[in-house]
Amino acid sequence: MKAYVYGANGAEIADIAKPSPKGAQVLIRVHACGLNRADLGMTKGHVHGGAGGVGTVLGMEWSGEVAELGPDARGVKVGDKVMGSGAAAFAEYTLADHGRLFRAPSNMNFDEACTLPIAITTMHNAVVTVGGLQSGQSVMIQGASSGVGLMAMQIAKFKGAKLVVGSSTDANRRARLKEFGADLAVDSGDPAWVEQVLQATSGEGVDLIVDQVSGKVASQNLKATKVKGRIVNVGRLGGTHADFNFDLHAARRINYIGVTFRSRSIEEIREIFRLASSDLWPAVESRKLQLPIDKVFAFDDIGKAFERMDANQHLGKIVVTL
Repeated sequence: MKAYVYGANGAEIADIAKPSPKGAQVLIRVHACGLNRADLGMTKGHVHGGAGGVGTVLGMEWSGEVAELGPDARGVKVGDKVMGSGAAAFAEYTLADHGRLFRAPSNMNFDEACTLPIAITTMHNAVVTVGGLQSGQSVMIQGASSGVGLMAMQIAKFKGAKLVVGSSTDANRRARLKEFGADLAVDSGDPAWVEQVLQATSGEGVDLIVDQVSGKVASQNLKATKVKGRIVNVGRLGGTHADFNFDLHAARRINYIGVTFRSRSIEEIREIFRLASSDLWPAVESRKLQLPIDKVFAFDDIGKAFERMDANQHLGKIVVTL
């Protein structure tokens, strides 16, 4: 089968053996894949958790049809239209744990379906389960113009947030954040953003910040979070190391929580999928929660898809179809 593999000469399409499901695995005939920032790093040889390096089939997010079940797989049958996340997505066939997929809504095509699994699971976990957002509270999404960021703002609105703040350093993308739930859009590259957030919250700061940037905004986040507020660290696009004001963190008694899928057990991931599905699925089916598709590429042009992601000018998801 065709697959996009990181080899000795970099990322390229190669012919590899079709996998077979074991245990609770499901074999998926892939129809479409969504690109993610971590994929871009792995095309350059970086490691993402336990994935990456020579011989790695790339990709983390897909939609398709169930082709075969492992002996312990439950909850789906051959022919079901599904979407999910996991390793080795950029291929004609991929394997997924039976608890790491969603049934794709009947009113959604494969291109649309492949944009959602990572954004929904990551941000339902960060905003609702870990972040503890309650109706009537305020939330800020750092890095809001990414696919997961756009979804985070929508989930916050769906859960009843009274104020949603989104950040982007790109003026064009920042201007569009209100389409996806932002009441206030700020430039996190301008230190004045902290004062804008404080003004919007009567000087208190937001109840919750979901941070995909980190780096230089880490201590700024502390100033923009209310006393006894929460910060959930999801991503580190702005850097993994930076100055951190420990005294301000303690003085404001902020609950600072780090999350990642990379160190979670399959049982934890199954629970994340279960909670997101039970809480959000009516909103997914009714299109209250959805992501824009920036551009669709054929699988043979997957290299061009990554060039577009690397240019960092897109808003929404880049999709590759098989």
